[in-house]
Amino acid sequence: MDSPLTTYLLPVVLAVIMFGLGLGLTAADFRRIVSCPWPVAVALVCQLVLLPAACLGLVLAFDLSPALAVGMMLLAASPGGTMANIFSHLFGGDVALNVTLTAINSVIAVFTLPVVVNLSLDHFMAGSDEALGLRFDKTLQVFLIVLVPVAAGMLVRQRHPRFAERSTQAVKVTAVTVLIGIIIVAVAAERENVLGYLADVGLVVFLFAAISLITGYGATRLARGDHRQSVATCFEIGMHNTTLSLAIALSPSLLDSSRMAIPSAVYAVEMFAMAMAAGFLLRRIAPPEGAADTAVALPASTSARRLTGSDGHAD
Repeated sequence: MDSPLTTYLLPVVLAVIMFGLGLGLTAADFRRIVSCPWPVAVALVCQLVLLPAACLGLVLAFDLSPALAVGMMLLAASPGGTMANIFSHLFGGDVALNVTLTAINSVIAVFTLPVVVNLSLDHFMAGSDEALGLRFDKTLQVFLIVLVPVAAGMLVRQRHPRFAERSTQAVKVTAVTVLIGIIIVAVAAERENVLGYLADVGLVVFLFAAISLITGYGATRLARGDHRQSVATCFEIGMHNTTLSLAIALSPSLLDSSRMAIPSAVYAVEMFAMAMAAGFLLRRIAPPEGAADTAVALPASTSARRLTGSDGHAD
């Protein structure tokens, strides 16, 4: 994948996608954690601790090859994506909570994702030429192409809200279309091995996706969150940002590995079907409309109406 197309275009595409995410966020999305910290704290523990641990257990149990193992850990360390907002809206979740979690997770992941990836490379690929990891300069690049564009998008939204509203969808669609083309090229380069990779990682990805969805809903319910909050966390924890993980895996200036991108590519396909199935199940177990629930929902905000995703994948 070391070509001018991926060397220069892929980081730019990811930066544009994250800029689109920023266009849909405001400072209020971060401040909302003060008014309802408990559901946010539960979701962050699931995202940052439980899911990487569960993923590591699956990787070891199924004895995946080193590159696929690192790809799975990269996927687990990726934050939730804003596609979760759409699914949460469709199936009765607290979308304001989704927006808050997406904002906070995207910032935290800039620091936690390189740590998880580097530890995974050290463990699974010690001594390999591919075990260079996300060194300081690469970690700085992740920071520049993720956090800085988000901040820039938020600044544009604050100063030019009408422009932000009009341009958000166009930015997302354009960038994601280019990204899909790059992914197709990457998969084509590995076409002789694709079926083998699917056989190796398909079941692991399915189990990880199921664990993510169940953990998101179950942990919030156990923490006495209401049904809407639990649905929101289910999708936020269960739908990882595959745009980010694919871009990091494929970019020649980062991991530069088509094999490490395979788990995220498989997950992107499986996750849509699984999220739909989970949504219909959650709708069946939802309390009757108007019935009392156990927790106070997040305050409503205009951000709850920003329902479009930033990456077009099972993010």
